[in-house]
Amino acid sequence: MKFSEMTYTRPDMRLAFETLDSLTARLQTSADPKEQLSIYKEAETLLNHIWTQASICMIRNSVDTRDEFYNKETEYINDQDPLLEEKLQSFHEALVKSPCRPELEQSLGSLVFKNLEMTLKSFSPELIPLMQEENKLTTEYQKLYASAQVPFQGKTLTIAQLGPYKEHADREVRKAALEAEGRFFDEHRQEFDEIYDKLVKNRTEQAKKLGFDSYVELAALRLRRNCYTPADVAGFRDRVVRDLVPLTVKVKERQAKRLGISDFKFYDNALKFKGGSATPQGTPEEIMAAGLKMYEELSPDTRDFIHLMFENDLFDVLAKEGKAPGGYCTSLPDYGYPYIFSNFNGTSGDVDVLTHEAGHAFADYIAHRTIDIDALRNPTMEGAETHSMSMEFLTAPWHHLFFGPMTDKYELSHAEDALVFIPYGCLVDHFQYEMYTHPELTPEERNQTWLKLEKRYRPYLDFDNLPFYGRGAGWQRQMHIYGSPFYYIDYCLAQVMSLQFFALSLEDRDAAWKKYMDFVKLGGTKTFIDLAHAVNLQSPMDEECVKTVCEKAFQWTEQNLVE
Repeated sequence: MKFSEMTYTRPDMRLAFETLDSLTARLQTSADPKEQLSIYKEAETLLNHIWTQASICMIRNSVDTRDEFYNKETEYINDQDPLLEEKLQSFHEALVKSPCRPELEQSLGSLVFKNLEMTLKSFSPELIPLMQEENKLTTEYQKLYASAQVPFQGKTLTIAQLGPYKEHADREVRKAALEAEGRFFDEHRQEFDEIYDKLVKNRTEQAKKLGFDSYVELAALRLRRNCYTPADVAGFRDRVVRDLVPLTVKVKERQAKRLGISDFKFYDNALKFKGGSATPQGTPEEIMAAGLKMYEELSPDTRDFIHLMFENDLFDVLAKEGKAPGGYCTSLPDYGYPYIFSNFNGTSGDVDVLTHEAGHAFADYIAHRTIDIDALRNPTMEGAETHSMSMEFLTAPWHHLFFGPMTDKYELSHAEDALVFIPYGCLVDHFQYEMYTHPELTPEERNQTWLKLEKRYRPYLDFDNLPFYGRGAGWQRQMHIYGSPFYYIDYCLAQVMSLQFFALSLEDRDAAWKKYMDFVKLGGTKTFIDLAHAVNLQSPMDEECVKTVCEKAFQWTEQNLVE
């Protein structure tokens, strides 16, 4: 069924709550493991239906944030979500405390119960008003961001549409584009500051009500950090500073040399080559056609997957007025379909959508066809991001379809970007750690903290007094900081995993693809660390992993330099 033909019906949450109450009561009175498993699957079917309708609403709201119908439906779903969490808490408690738990663990796996116990610790009914307010604030941020209409060179552009100008071969154009972007954020400075201040205080209050010292601990539970702690994350960040940041400084020195620039500035950061960054060769329609060919040829599984995506119009990728920024992949479980949302803007990021987001979509496609238990289909987010970031490298034999004579440039910049990204992702994570361990900070103190951490993770940058960026507010462009707190270190861990798949693909592409499929087919049946070890890869949490993996990738870039 095409996405446009899918009917959105507001979920009847009152009926859903009554059904969950009934299922909980049946679970509490049953002593039959088979009956309890059947009750569990009934609940799973109900939740999948609610999730499907919520996803349809989210997608259509993202496509046009000005649509009042879906704005109101989004508000309704956001208000109901914490109430659903309350009903699920009772159901999950009954499941965790079930006398049939040993038998249920044989069917569902012990990891399901470990994750449920973490979920139970992260919620209390008294949090409902705060969670509803939090949802409203994140929606307010998205709408404010999406409202950007930036005057530039006689045009009015969205933030996404400014992207190509920030990679322009003319240095003055790059600088002007960042200045124009910065003016929008400066003009709305008070609004962005106030939204974030309210979010920090809200989330901190939620954590305190549950007895935590800070939101850091609560976020770890909500993100199901089931095999490492915040202290382990801090150790990973330290190893990135020690073992990787010196390599990224060398990468940027090479970039400056390629550009013929002796005073490397922030507005030079996105341009990789003097003649211009590698850009897709063709119209959006031609790029999509190349993506179709790529996945048809990659494997029989990807061929079937991409045909499903195209036949059912499971994409919305063109940047346009009123559209939410960014990109994502979500799931429509009632249909067994994934969906990809993005904003094409004529940069290499357009191709990344067809590799990164399609990596998520392909994993979702495989999971729905190979894993019966919905709770075991998806790993925690760093595992899911491994699916997507690794696909970016494993599709390399087809990158020429997008970049033509610029393919070598793209391959080099893609590998360099992977290395440079990891410290930036650690910067985002470390900044949030500081924000939630010091929730009393003022907006100016937050900006100064960001600038201080920039020197730790990206010491090569000079903001040259640019508006917005120069005062240390650049973090406000990073949507995860507002809407998905602490969901960013996942990308760093996954990038380290992807570089292992990259290295293997250079030695034996078929073996790399087989190992990737083995990883994908495991879904969420194991913790992230166990997933890595299950396919004989290092976990990024292993002491020497960052050093060995990143040095190998850096050496490849040294051997494949392009001017």
